[in-house]
Amino acid sequence: MTRWPAEEELPLLTDLYQLTMLQSYWRRGMNEPATFELFVRHLPLNRRFLVACGLEDAIAFLEALRFTDVAIDRLRSLQRFDDEFLRWLETLRFTGDVWAIPEGEVFFADEPMLRVTAPLPQAQFVETFLLNTMLYPCGVASKAARVVIAAAGRDVVDFSTRRDHGVDAALKAARAAWVSGCAGTSNVLAATTLGIPAFGTMAHSYVMAFDREEDAFRAYVEEFPDRSVLLVDTYDTEEGLRRAATVGKEMAERGHRLLGVRLDSGDLISLSRIARRILDEAGLRDTTIFVSGDLNEWRVEEIVASGAPVDGFGVGTELGVVADAPALPGVYKLVEYSGRSRAKRSTAKQTLGGRKQVWRRDNGSDVLALDEEWIEGAHPLLEPVMTKGRATRRVMAEVSRARCASAVAGLPAELRDLAPCPADSGPRPELSPALKG
Repeated sequence: MTRWPAEEELPLLTDLYQLTMLQSYWRRGMNEPATFELFVRHLPLNRRFLVACGLEDAIAFLEALRFTDVAIDRLRSLQRFDDEFLRWLETLRFTGDVWAIPEGEVFFADEPMLRVTAPLPQAQFVETFLLNTMLYPCGVASKAARVVIAAAGRDVVDFSTRRDHGVDAALKAARAAWVSGCAGTSNVLAATTLGIPAFGTMAHSYVMAFDREEDAFRAYVEEFPDRSVLLVDTYDTEEGLRRAATVGKEMAERGHRLLGVRLDSGDLISLSRIARRILDEAGLRDTTIFVSGDLNEWRVEEIVASGAPVDGFGVGTELGVVADAPALPGVYKLVEYSGRSRAKRSTAKQTLGGRKQVWRRDNGSDVLALDEEWIEGAHPLLEPVMTKGRATRRVMAEVSRARCASAVAGLPAELRDLAPCPADSGPRPELSPALKG
C-alpha cells in the first residue's frame, strides 16, 4: 500500500536527475558556492497576489538532510551509481545559508520567496523537495486568503481533508489555511499536532442512522450539550430547522445552548433567512448559522453581499485542491556559481542572473535588485532563516497568521478584488538600475 515515507527516506523524494547530476558534480570536484532562487514565473489564473507559506517544512528538511544506510541501499538497488559516490553521499549534509520571504507575507511574480546559497551539490540536490514542499502550501494559503477576504470577518473553516490529494496534503492545507486567516480545521490530526482550532458538526449518515431526525438531534446534543451544531438538511430543510429549534429550546431549559445549525445544500441564501427566522422565533437568537457545500471565494462573496444571516463558512474541495489554480508555475534556478552570475536565455523562460533581494517601498510597490544594492525608501523582504546549515529563527504559525492578516489588509483595493482575472494579472516588481542594465 502507499504510505507516508519514513524520515530516513525523505532524501529519496527527489527526481532521478538530481542524483545523476550530483554524481557528475562530485566526480569533477564542482563544489564551489552556488546560489539558487525559488520564484513563481507568473501569477496563475484569478490571482493578483500570493501568500508565502511552507517554510517550516523546508527548513526542517534542510537541517535533517542525510543519507542513511536504508537510503543508500535503495539507491544501490537502482544500479546507476558508483559505490564510491554512494559512500560520499553518506557524508552529505546541508551547510548553506537560506534567505526567505517571511511566511504569511504577500509577494508577486519574479520575486524569490527563497534563496539558497551552498556548495553546488547541496544547493542543487534540494531543488525538488523545496519546490514540492513550498509551492502547494503557498497555493492553498493564497486561495484561503481570498476566501477570508470574501467572508468579510465571518469564520471560514477548512473542510478539505476528504478531497485533498493525499493525507500529507491535508495537513499542509490545514496549516496553510490557518496561516491565511481561517478560523480552524475539521482535520483532527492537524488540530492535535499543529495546534489549529478544531471544528466539526455531524454527517447526514448520523441523522439517517436514527429512525427519526429529532431522535438524532437529541442524541447528539446529549453527547455534546455545549458544542452541538446540527445538520438540518438531510430530509426537508425547513422541517429540520423546526426540529432543531425544538431541541434547542429543550437545551435552553436545561441550561445549555445550541451552538449552531449547518446548511449544506440548496439555496443557502434563502434557507439561511428561513433558519434565522425559525431560530429567532424559538428564542435562539444566539444560535449561529453555518453553511457549507461547494463553496469558494465567489460563492462566499455572493452570500455575504446578499446580506444573508450566515455566521460562518465551511470550505472544502475548492480550497484544498486549489481548484481554479491547482499548480503554481514555480521554479528553482541557478543565479550564481563560483562568484559569477548565471542566467538562462531560453525563449519565454529567461532568468535574471545574480543573487537578488526584494525591496518593498512604503507605498507597497516592490523593487527587485541585486543583493548588494540599496533601495531608498524601502525595506528588504528576504530575511536570513538558516546560516551554515542551522536554522536561525523558528517559523511559528501564529506569527505567520498575524503577518498575513496585516499584509493582506494592507494591499490596495485592486489587488484584493476577487473578480476572475487571467493569468499574469498581478503586478511585477520594478527592476533596479543594475538589473535593468
